[in-house]
Amino acid sequence: MLRRSVLAGGLGALVVAGLPDEASASPADPVERLLKGLTLEQKVGQMFVGYVYGDSATAPAAPDAAANTARYGVATAAEVIARHHLGGVIYFTWSHNLGGGPAQIAALSNGLQAAASADTGIPLQISTDQEGGIVTRIGAPLAVSPGNMAVGATFDPAAALRAARISGQELRELGINVVDAPVVDVNTNPRNAADGPRSFGDRTAQVSLLAAAAVAGYRSAGIGAQAKHFPGLGDTTVNTDNGVAVTDETRAQILATHVPPFQAAIAAGVPSIMAAHIVAPALDPSGAPASLSRPIVTGLLRERLHFDGVVITDALDAAALAAIPPAQIVLDAIAAGIDQLLMPADPPLAIRAVLDAVAAGTLAEARIDQSVRRILRMKRALGLFDGADAPASPVVGTPEHLQAMSAIAARSITKLRGAGLPLPAGARVLVTGWGVGTTQTLTDALNARGVTATRLWTGSPSPAVIAQAVAAAQAADATVVTTNNVWSDPTQVALVQALAATGRPVTAAAVGGPYDIAYLPPTPAFLAAYGYQPVSLLALADALTGRAGTPGRLPVTIRTPDGATVLYPFGSGD
Repeated sequence: MLRRSVLAGGLGALVVAGLPDEASASPADPVERLLKGLTLEQKVGQMFVGYVYGDSATAPAAPDAAANTARYGVATAAEVIARHHLGGVIYFTWSHNLGGGPAQIAALSNGLQAAASADTGIPLQISTDQEGGIVTRIGAPLAVSPGNMAVGATFDPAAALRAARISGQELRELGINVVDAPVVDVNTNPRNAADGPRSFGDRTAQVSLLAAAAVAGYRSAGIGAQAKHFPGLGDTTVNTDNGVAVTDETRAQILATHVPPFQAAIAAGVPSIMAAHIVAPALDPSGAPASLSRPIVTGLLRERLHFDGVVITDALDAAALAAIPPAQIVLDAIAAGIDQLLMPADPPLAIRAVLDAVAAGTLAEARIDQSVRRILRMKRALGLFDGADAPASPVVGTPEHLQAMSAIAARSITKLRGAGLPLPAGARVLVTGWGVGTTQTLTDALNARGVTATRLWTGSPSPAVIAQAVAAAQAADATVVTTNNVWSDPTQVALVQALAATGRPVTAAAVGGPYDIAYLPPTPAFLAAYGYQPVSLLALADALTGRAGTPGRLPVTIRTPDGATVLYPFGSGD
């Protein structure tokens, strides 16, 4: 077994510039005592955050056991922790971690923590992407936030703090101790496929204010926040999960527009920052993705912004990194100054690459210690060493929490045109457009509010489906058509155009970013809901039927598709 002594015999002189003098650390420091008690394999394992399959730590169903075996060489999540000493696990629905309700999730968390305790005695970081809005891993019965741009439309830092605090408190009930949120990117590109409504808005000062409030909310809940995606994905059109994203902005533009929200998050005490895979030549002429760039991670984030917390990569199995050999990815990330390596494509290979580099003398064990020290300090600061299990019967979705999220959603609904609203009681209303669940939830909500709503889901409609929708609209008193990112889907535009041409009352409701209005033909009414979680759709139904107003204001500027003309300025709304 490779142990910490691997650097002895001549390799001990290998150092990495900028590392603290380990000898100067106080022997009474509990983190230092923990660090010195770990083997090299255990320390390297602390740097990896991976996903595991199954809803149980020790007894996954057959498909999940086979998936764990294929990925890690062992069948259960507990065995994954024991074999590879993972420092963190991230939960997903598709890996079957989150399908059984709060009690199941809490039991899974407790089982994973028991496995970590038996292995290293170091608590496990357990996280999930519970941003709210369009990125929500765990739905009802939890109280789900309407999402960042909806919060941005309230223009209220207290709403950002409240939503984060509630979400954080409920995640802690499930044994989740780190939330992969908030997104603090400034959404300057209306066609942004990475952020859009995941961002608080397109103004640096506003995003900074709300980012700091969200971090404070998570902190007050006792959960670790993770500001993302450094140095900012707001200017790109490409989601790095799907391809290479490049920003052509100058260094001055990036520093003035996209970096300040991260500074605000740091000032608010954020313990972790996620480095994006975006390529920013103005910050690193080599063309390395930010997550693998020493000038960006160490030069900008560490040295210029003075952040000494944990820096984690975005998912290392992203398409943005597909052209780089997997072993090189993890070693370049560590060389850049990264502490945690999220979701490598082949975890055993990635871990072995780090161990082999230490054995070969190309990576100093002191550099590993530097990252593990930060990870342990964060875990200690979050109280993970206190050892409390998640409760067997988690308390989530309380009336108070649900009402608070509903109130935020109600304050977010933004009306940019309003002819024909509210819908009169008893009106025959066609609900059509984007989203199977979205149109069904909205239809049910409208029926519960006194109109007679019928549903025709169209998705990305064919001409035949558009003709069907037109016929249904002509037979109705009014139509509500939901849209989402129509700039990337001309069939949605064709649907709204055909509905508008009937001359019947039509309300377009954007359930993603509000930018859809710039690409659609004029409809008598247009509302922005900023998301399609039930909490937002119920608020939208209240606004459509006049049960509630539309107090939200645009947290972004909406321009013509060519960007030349402002259609709706920042702050527009009733």
